[in-house]
Amino acid sequence: MRSATLMDHFRNPRNVGALENPDLVGTAGTPGQGNFMVLHLKMADGRVSEARFRCHGCGPSIACGSMLTTLIVGRKVGECSEIDERILAEALDGMPPGKEHTPGLAIAALRDALSKAKVVG
Repeated sequence: MRSATLMDHFRNPRNVGALENPDLVGTAGTPGQGNFMVLHLKMADGRVSEARFRCHGCGPSIACGSMLTTLIVGRKVGECSEIDERILAEALDGMPPGKEHTPGLAIAALRDALSKAKVVG
């Protein structure tokens, strides 16, 4: 019931970890207290130049963090803000039954990071 794309991003997650001196940091959930995601972004010329994530959650949550980072690199803040749960789930060729909520964790971390974008111009 899990797509090949989702399983690839779960088994071989892209952009895992933290960035040194990120420009923007977004968090969803509470680290150390259940499921969470932390998203680190570096910005250059109004675009996301680098993205990394840390996650504690199920396989689809990890896949969502991985796919999200690949979707946002190179995009302007406004373009990133257009990415929602549906777009993220479609990029992974769907979510398994009972896991339809998991893109929300990654999108919440993205929204939190983007809400701070004004301070970096």
